[in-house]
Parts: sequence; C-alpha cells; structure tokens
Amino acid sequence: MDILDFFTGPYAWLTSFVFWYPFLMALFWMAGSILFLRTKEPRNDTLDVEGFEWPMISILVPCYNEEETVEETVRNLAGLSYPKKEIILINDGSTDGTFQILEKLSQVYENVRVIQLLQNRGKANALQVGLFASRAEYLVCVDSDALLSDTAPYYMIRQFFLKGERVGAVTGNPCIRNRNTLLSRMQLVEYASIIGAIKRTQRLLGKVMTVSGVVVTFRKKALVDVGLWDRDMITEDIAVSWKLQKRFWDVRYEPRALCWMLVPETLSGIWKQRVRWAQGGQEVVLRHWRVIFSWKQRRFWPIYLEQVISTIWAFCWLFVTVLLVFLSDEIQDLFIWFTLTSFTLVFISMIQLFIALLIESRYNRVLKYYFWAAWYPSIYWMVNSAVVMAAVPRAIKSRLKGGYAVWSSPDRGLKKV
Repeated sequence: MDILDFFTGPYAWLTSFVFWYPFLMALFWMAGSILFLRTKEPRNDTLDVEGFEWPMISILVPCYNEEETVEETVRNLAGLSYPKKEIILINDGSTDGTFQILEKLSQVYENVRVIQLLQNRGKANALQVGLFASRAEYLVCVDSDALLSDTAPYYMIRQFFLKGERVGAVTGNPCIRNRNTLLSRMQLVEYASIIGAIKRTQRLLGKVMTVSGVVVTFRKKALVDVGLWDRDMITEDIAVSWKLQKRFWDVRYEPRALCWMLVPETLSGIWKQRVRWAQGGQEVVLRHWRVIFSWKQRRFWPIYLEQVISTIWAFCWLFVTVLLVFLSDEIQDLFIWFTLTSFTLVFISMIQLFIALLIESRYNRVLKYYFWAAWYPSIYWMVNSAVVMAAVPRAIKSRLKGGYAVWSSPDRGLKKV
C-alpha cells in the first residue's frame, strides 16, 4: 500500500485523528495559558502578610517508608513563617525507620504530632485519619518529600477569602528539586510547562482534572460534605477533585504557591508513576461516567471527553503504526510518515513549551532548561500511549475488585539537592 493511501483511502479519518488531535490540543493549551496569564495572574499582585489575621492551618503529611526524606520536609514545614499551624505526621504502617524519625521530630517541635497506623491502608486512609485529628478548618496536605516556599500557605489560604465560601480546595504549583539528570530535567520541563498549561486552561473552563497531591489546601467542611477521600481509588487527589466539583465546590489553581519536590530518575520509577496516574484518571472516568449525561455537570464535559479521547487516541496511534509497518510497500514510506508527523508535532510542541516556560519563569527560573525540552516531545506521545494502554486493564480490575488502594513510597530520585 502506498503512503498516500493512508491519507486518502479508508484509513484517512484514522490517520487524520492521530495527527490532528495532539496538534490541536497543543494550540488549545497555549491559548488557555496565555488567557489565564492575562486575566488571572496580575503581575503587580502583592501579598500583605501583616495586614490580615491568618486562620489556623493543619498540615497533614502522610508517610510510608519515607526515612530518607521526611526529616527535611518536617524541618521545612516547622520553619515556615505562617503564624498559626500544626503539623500532623501520619505513619501509614511503614516498615523502615520512618516512625522512629517522626517520634524524634515530635519531641523537637512543639507543634508536631505523630499518628501511628499499624497497617498500610493507603494515602487516602492516612489523610482521613489526619483530618479527624486536625484542629483547623483548612488542611494543607503535603507529600513527605516536599519543601514549601515560605509564602505558599499564605497564597493558598488567601484564595479561600478572595474567591468566596464555595472554594473547596486550592492546589499549589509543584516544582522539581532534583535537576541533575536528563530524566529529571525532562520532567522539570513537563511540570513547568505541560502540567501548568493544562491546569491554567482547565481553571478557565471552570473545572480541573485534579489538584496536585503533593501540595493542596482543602476546606474541611467541603471534604466532609463530599464524604472525604475515596480509600479505594489509587489516586486520591484526582478522585477527591471530581467529588468536590460534582458537588459544586470550586477548585482553584495558585501558581505562586510553590512546592519543591523530588521526581524519579529511573525509567522504571517514571513508568510506575505514570501508569499509576493514568490508572487513577481512568478509574475516575469509570466511576463518574454519569456526568456526561447531566446538564448540571456540563462544565465537566470538556475534561471528561479529553480523558476519554486521549485514551482512544493511544490505541488509534498503535493501530496506525502497526498498519504502516505491515502494509507499507517500501521502507521509505514509513520514514515519510514518521518524519512528516514527528516534525510537525515536535515543532508545535516546542512553541507550546517555550510559551509555558516563559509564563512559569515568573515564579521559577526554568526558562534556561528550554534546551531539554527538545527531548520531550519526541518521546512524550509514544510513552504516554504505552502508559495509557498499560493502565486500562488495571483500572478496570481495580473498579471490579474494590478494597483499600494501598500505596508504596515512590522513586524519589537518585540524587537529592
């Protein structure tokens, strides 16, 4: 079969979808990022720390086998200038020395409390226990490898008072700490550009796919209203985001609330992380499929459809690739197809990444890593497709099985800075 047959023959609609979907989505994220910047991110916005009576916050830190990172995190949280805070460390059945470290830290800092759970029941369960023990209305949930910027709690809490009583959660802006390897720098570009662009655009649409599990502040009343976190969902952050918004609680994105985190620096670590994320997204789609038929939930439609179409795209991409391999008459046909599509998609992706990094550089000096962005688009769609396809059977199995979604400490990177 000649290569032109794929563009004009019976497979034309399929090849067009495989090519145009990522191209148009890149344009969509670019437009959304720029519009959010112009309307939601005033350059001269100042934070008046002294001129406001800040409410008490409870900082929840769930831990499972975090002996290498948790002490640094707690010292950072204890040193924040936020005036009224308590830090609750929930040890979710760790099998290493995490509990001993937490006990030591609770003796050093007066506002640190430790809860010991004897059995690993998952992050969602640990957060629920922390909520029951908390004294504050506002819960700042932080991963045990994260370091908050000193102004992050102020910026997140301020959103609850500026935007009204319907604000149920404010998600912060994760930034990469370890930047020494190719894999970590590629992820730095992703977090600073693609993830930031998606959150900005979704916020304009009125709903976001998920808060950032590494740093997010909840209104306790909102969590109680929706029945707290789902303990049977593998990604508690995605699941609770949908529950809140289905009950018409508002979820805000605060790009100035910086949180420094560690990312995997091994291929296996990245693979496990991304499959988990994809599985979590698919579990949410399976659980909340009725939103697509509810007019009251119409603002969810773009996000829901994007998730579904992205999954379909992954399988279509694989199908088209296999067709090309087996039906092409000559090897140069394959090179023509892959060269044409790859060049175009990489070109538009590089523009998107540059715009997004330029926006993000207002808060985090990431524009100098633009060179590393060249590696990202060339493999992103292929890796993402493989991740999505691997996650589909796991998501279906999880929904049929039920029970606690237990967790393990992820790959935190080979080197910590």
